[in-house]
Amino acid sequence: MLSAKKSSLKRSVYEMPDFVVAALREHQLDEAYRLRPPYQQNDYIGWITRAKRDATKQKRLNQMLSELKSGLLYMNMKYTPKHRME
Repeated sequence: MLSAKKSSLKRSVYEMPDFVVAALREHQLDEAYRLRPPYQQNDYIGWITRAKRDATKQKRLNQMLSELKSGLLYMNMKYTPKHRME
């Protein structure tokens, strides 16, 4: 699940697990996810996959999906997108 790669900023780069891909497709949020900056995409995946309990992973996944759907939050912080989904 986790990649051993490091970015030039020495941050871990996380691979997206299949259950996240499936959830994005199911909720038709692939594009909203893709439009987020790479650091946000990576932060979401790392945050979700680091959870030990499945219930916590699901709760974090649901928060990400909700934030992508609204387009106004990132990790419970205000987010102003550069690109608007029409």
